[in-house]
Amino acid sequence: MNRNEPWLSWAVELQALAQAGLHYSKDPYDVERFARIREIAAEMLSVKSDIPPGKVRELFCGETGYQTPKLDTRAAVFRNDKILLVRERRTGKWSLPGGWVDVNLSVTESAVKEVREEAGLDVSADLIIAVQDKDKHNLPVYAWKICKVFILCTARGGQFAENTETTDSGYFSPDALPPLSTEKNTPEQIAMCFDARRAGHWVTQFD
Repeated sequence: MNRNEPWLSWAVELQALAQAGLHYSKDPYDVERFARIREIAAEMLSVKSDIPPGKVRELFCGETGYQTPKLDTRAAVFRNDKILLVRERRTGKWSLPGGWVDVNLSVTESAVKEVREEAGLDVSADLIIAVQDKDKHNLPVYAWKICKVFILCTARGGQFAENTETTDSGYFSPDALPPLSTEKNTPEQIAMCFDARRAGHWVTQFD
């Protein structure tokens, strides 16, 4: 979806308002109204995106409470001035190890877990490189907000083994990157990680 489509912003805002209203409202008539607003937002997204209504409700309307962004971690691990990437089983493209922050783990713990699961390495999380709004940097635009946390990590041991998520791993220089899964990380984001690694004193970037 195009990040400049106004209907997408309207649907996202309607869904967020409806979710907050459903969480805080006590009056049954208000609850009914907010539920209908949420349905309208889901219908807008389904019609404009060709995603089946049931899938939209599952992904777009499946949460409760005040709506906040999802967190995605991406770990930057280096060896000899090359960066670690893993090849995704689903797409065959390459990305920094990472994934959603689990509800029972911190950002650091999730980053360490994702590297272990996807690359087979034990790492320490040393520095937050950046906190980015995915919509401003990566396509496609999703109907839910995502904050991407890039973390500079140091490998402490371990070895890659093929797994359910990744089929290979390798270290790459910035001028010889493989085909990237750009919804996860762009060449610009990889370059940012190299800049952080080479900087004497890095200031965390954020949107």
